[in-house]
Amino acid sequence: MPSLSSTTPDLIISGFHALSDPIRIRVIELLSDRELCVCELCEALGVTQSKLSFHLKTLKEAALVSSRQEGRWIYYRLNLSQFQALEQYLADYRCCSPILPARVCQQDGEEAQGKPILSE
Repeated sequence: MPSLSSTTPDLIISGFHALSDPIRIRVIELLSDRELCVCELCEALGVTQSKLSFHLKTLKEAALVSSRQEGRWIYYRLNLSQFQALEQYLADYRCCSPILPARVCQQDGEEAQGKPILSE
């Protein structure tokens, strides 16, 4: 079973949350080739700068993108180490030993003899 340090769960949760929005997925796709400035991202996505700022903030908080300032322009790029952390988190489940069947439940103090109990 995957094990996480005490600080990792927040980054894992925020990482998957950030990946749950179509605009943010599109930003990631655009940044997969090279870093881009906000104006290039706005143009490619057809969104306003204020709307894009919200999504970039979410991606930055999830550590999926990082930024650098050059003059008055801010350039964004993928933070590949965070993608690797998310990938490793999922890979830890893939390589787990086979999932064991549920243990036999008891019904009214008696064993259910391997039959699933259906709730009504």
